[in-house]
Amino acid sequence: MSLFVSHGAPTFALEPGLAGPALTELGKRLTRPAAVLVVSPHWMTEEIRVGVSETPETIHDFRGFPPELYNLDYPAPGHPKLARTALALLEAGGWKASADETRGLDHGAWVPMMHLFPDHSVPVFQVSMPTDLGPASAWRLGQALQPLEHDGVLIIGSGSLTHNLYEVRWGDPNASGYAREFTDWVRAKVQDGDHQQLIAALEEAPHAKRAHPTTEHFLPLLVAAGAAGEQQPGGLIDGGIEHGVLAMDAFVFQHPA
Repeated sequence: MSLFVSHGAPTFALEPGLAGPALTELGKRLTRPAAVLVVSPHWMTEEIRVGVSETPETIHDFRGFPPELYNLDYPAPGHPKLARTALALLEAGGWKASADETRGLDHGAWVPMMHLFPDHSVPVFQVSMPTDLGPASAWRLGQALQPLEHDGVLIIGSGSLTHNLYEVRWGDPNASGYAREFTDWVRAKVQDGDHQQLIAALEEAPHAKRAHPTTEHFLPLLVAAGAAGEQQPGGLIDGGIEHGVLAMDAFVFQHPA
């Protein structure tokens, strides 16, 4: 299984909206994973890095938010053994990758994990996104990580289904039309298992450039879908649209047995 989650603004940790309870309910239904691997746009490196810390710290990698956000902690353990298995798979797949023994969990990882597994008992480690990652290579990155499913690892791509921070309207419950149209288009391709169109979404979907002025928050969706395999439809978790333009949907991908 693999999962895409929209982590939205850091305030998602305190303001769960529709998406938070839905992720919590999903976490209750899931078979407890041996570990969770998170790919987040808030850890981008020239070459892939894999976090192998036994006790990853909670990184508050944001500024200008309410003080209570900076007091939150997600003290989940790491899983060095499975992280090094991920590293070996990446190297075998032709990716340049190395271990990082000190990196903690950025908010793209710990904020959604607070909702998915609020007791922070499931080990978590991160794999960085290469700075030159594109849609097709994001899909291949997911494919390279897919064998971890056999070790009980839940692969999560954490990004945002829409991510135009220039147009955020804090607290506005009214969704912008362009964000809804882009979201509906992507939902349809995910639910149809149309991976070719999904890979082309940033060129083909309506309002793609406006929904994603930069690509890094969309690419984790392709990592998650790539980890499930070709033509595998994703199940929708409706997260609504927060702050006018931030679509909070999640998708669950089941790899064929």
